[in-house]
Amino acid sequence: MGGLRSLTGGADYASATLPRHLLRGAAGFGAVGAGLALLPVLGLPALLLVPVGLFALRGCPMCWTIGLLQTLSRGRLHRSCADGRCSIAARPKDAGQ
Repeated sequence: MGGLRSLTGGADYASATLPRHLLRGAAGFGAVGAGLALLPVLGLPALLLVPVGLFALRGCPMCWTIGLLQTLSRGRLHRSCADGRCSIAARPKDAGQ
C-alpha cells in the first residue's frame, strides 16, 4: 500500500497528530493480534481481522513505524540543499512554521 506523497516527493505515512497516529497503531496492531489470537477459537473467519489491521497500519508494521518517525519529526527538521549536497538539521528555534 503506497502512502501519500510528501513535499519532498517521498512517501508520507505520517498522521496529522501524534495521538491519532498512536490510536491508528493500537487499532492496527490490535486487529492483527486479535485475528491471530482468535484463530483457534473462531477458525478461519478470525483472519478477516488481519487485513483490517493492515489497512489501519497503512500497509505493514514498518509503514506505521516510518509514519511514527515522520509524525514526530514533522516541523522539527529542516532540509536544505546547496551545491548538489543536501543535509537535514534541526529547525532553528526562531524559524516560524
